[in-house]
Amino acid sequence: MADPTHTTEAPPAPEQVAMDNLINGYRVTQLLSVAAKLGIADLLADGPEPVEELAKTVDAHADALYRALRALASLGVFAEVAPRRFALTPLADLLRTNHPRSVRALAMFHGEEPYQAWGELRFSLRTGAPAFDHVYQMSHFAYLAQHAEASAVFNRAMSDNTARSVTAVVSAYAFPATGVVVDVGGGHGAFIAAVLRAHPGLHGVLFDQPHVVEGAASTLEEAGVAPRCARLGGDFFVPPLPTGDLYTLRQVIHDWDDEQSLAILRHCVQAMALDSKILVIEALVPPGNEPSPVKFLDLQMLVMNGGRQRTEEDYRRLYAAAGLQLTRVIPTSSVFSIVEGARMAR
Repeated sequence: MADPTHTTEAPPAPEQVAMDNLINGYRVTQLLSVAAKLGIADLLADGPEPVEELAKTVDAHADALYRALRALASLGVFAEVAPRRFALTPLADLLRTNHPRSVRALAMFHGEEPYQAWGELRFSLRTGAPAFDHVYQMSHFAYLAQHAEASAVFNRAMSDNTARSVTAVVSAYAFPATGVVVDVGGGHGAFIAAVLRAHPGLHGVLFDQPHVVEGAASTLEEAGVAPRCARLGGDFFVPPLPTGDLYTLRQVIHDWDDEQSLAILRHCVQAMALDSKILVIEALVPPGNEPSPVKFLDLQMLVMNGGRQRTEEDYRRLYAAAGLQLTRVIPTSSVFSIVEGARMAR
């Protein structure tokens, strides 16, 4: 006779486990962001440490920090190698500041302003406008101009992001041996530095907002290209843009809606010589239902700036409206493609 007090529950269905993990994603984002802000991975770079010592260093409650690191360790981020003693793992190592593929700044960034903006995703879905503006009562770029600490984290995150794909992009395109490359909206110069380092005969112009290009000096100097790269502060919505032989816009157009994107492209066309080329470097949206980080990046652009990721056909239409012919799309070994354009003959 069966024991009526004993019941056997069926294990949760795989789809239930998968959905639970998806729903709980916000917890992981905050855990990673806080661990990054506290610099835990940097503190473990020389070997395992007890949580009590880590807590003293970062001014945290030891037991609360232990519980957070224990949760991260269950995901493979850090490892509890002895009771209450933690070490780096390959995943945690990416949170070190000086890792060549560091995501520390990116983790910090996503736990702050984007996290708050995504909390109002429904606003963007209802209006088509950026939730960031709704939450902070100003645009993301205006906010960065007024908040130096947030701007520093954002620019470091963007530089680190560029560093992870720059070799793939630079090696995929046959840059000219000589001439001037104008990097429009180039941030702290990680991309133009890589281009100039790979092509000693080229000169560059880094064009971005004045407070942004001010912070690019060290990047250009460390790359050994500062003497060949001018830094010019300005606004790509206000012509004229600098004159050059090749224009690059890496992850710039995706920040803006079609009307603003057209204005940027048209201002480039106005500055371009007849034989100049333009390279828009973006992650293109793939068709179908296959998983792709680009589809989430697309929503990030909506929520943060009112922009979007685009398909090849979207760029073909944008280019034509701006007076450009899309000459070819060059895939790279990264998620990015190079959308090359030339001025239309008149």
